[in-house]
Amino acid sequence: MLVGLPATLVRPVRGGGVLYAKCRKKKCAKCAIPPPPFPSAESKSPCFRFKTLRSPSIASATALPFSSLSPVADSNFESLPESSAADQPDFSPHIMSDASGATASAMGSGRELANPPSDGISNLRFSNHSDHLLVSSWDKTVRLYDADANVLRREFAHPGPVLDCCFHDDSSGFSAGADHTVRRLAFASSKEDILGHHDAPVRCVEYSYAAGQVVTGSWDKTIKCWDPRGVSGPERTLVGTYAQPERVYSMSLVGNRLVVATAGRHVNIYDLRNMSQPEQKRDSSLKYQTRCVRCFPNGTGYALSSVEGRVSMEFFDLSESAQSKKYAFKCHRKSESGRDTVYPVNAIAFHPIYGTFATGGCDGFVNVWDGTNKKRLYQYSKYATSIAALSFSKDGHLLAVASSYTYEEGEKSHEPDSIFIRGVNEVEVKPKPKALAAPQ
Repeated sequence: MLVGLPATLVRPVRGGGVLYAKCRKKKCAKCAIPPPPFPSAESKSPCFRFKTLRSPSIASATALPFSSLSPVADSNFESLPESSAADQPDFSPHIMSDASGATASAMGSGRELANPPSDGISNLRFSNHSDHLLVSSWDKTVRLYDADANVLRREFAHPGPVLDCCFHDDSSGFSAGADHTVRRLAFASSKEDILGHHDAPVRCVEYSYAAGQVVTGSWDKTIKCWDPRGVSGPERTLVGTYAQPERVYSMSLVGNRLVVATAGRHVNIYDLRNMSQPEQKRDSSLKYQTRCVRCFPNGTGYALSSVEGRVSMEFFDLSESAQSKKYAFKCHRKSESGRDTVYPVNAIAFHPIYGTFATGGCDGFVNVWDGTNKKRLYQYSKYATSIAALSFSKDGHLLAVASSYTYEEGEKSHEPDSIFIRGVNEVEVKPKPKALAAPQ
């Protein structure tokens, strides 16, 4: 089952969230979908749509058949045939094994940053030039930290929740807001400039060093490219608007390649030098709603996670030999008394040196994986609540972890939102060479 909730409690919401069994009306006016088949005395509010918009992660189907899953190991790798990959049954030709020395969880959560956001953390990112950390939050702020010194350097207040942020350089950054606005933030002067607007909340923002453009993705089913040098008004900064098949949930850049993951399990791949149409149009290899997409640092493909406790490894090259290498694996799950609990995988972060990657889920765990050798390298000790975001520093020596409840189980009491900075040891992230077979 999904994070402890019976499947009948979950219904899709057009805004990207989840309607729980808290609706008293015969039909929810905000969501325009039938309520669950039974009432609840937990709340007088007709709908928790706004709260759950922060976590478009639970259901793109009305009832997920998790009860039919057999108990599985923490991660079973699955090869994905090129045709009908999403419809293949679960099988495990290669059972993932923990690398030597990683059978026990790492000790401690890391150093907690002072002055964290007061509401859910939507994203965090290290600078490509220093150990500065930019954090966006549902408390309507963007915060700039010196992670090494544990100091809050700047705080920007927005009119609404901030859903994403990214650096331009150490002097400026960008934010994407639920107020439909894209902003440029000048750190030295604490000045804000409006780059432009979407017609719905802006979910994602990325800066392309290759193109010199800001790219934003919104729930208005578009992505937009902006020239941040145009300071005379939004009409001069907008480079182009490009329609998407559904609401944008996640984006990632590597070089001139842009990967856009939307609702409906669609994945569009663009070349920023020619945005007239996608270079490739794909469907996710995973069966349920996409949560996060991140490009490989070497530019050969991307990792994509979903709400069903899975991650797929995909490749841009469409040749048969390249596509035969793609696979998916199960993670962030637990089995107790013959009952499976499946957690959304909210975050993926690649190590900038070794190309290994960390995943964070609603189970509160951070795992580090060697995607080439199909091994889990490390599992850190459990955090107090869901892992909302992850980011490695530019040299890979630090890992920022956002421990922040993502409302996957609806409104409930939870631990305070926190940001932890971990020192990363080489043994945790460096790939282990494959053991040679013993001579006969």
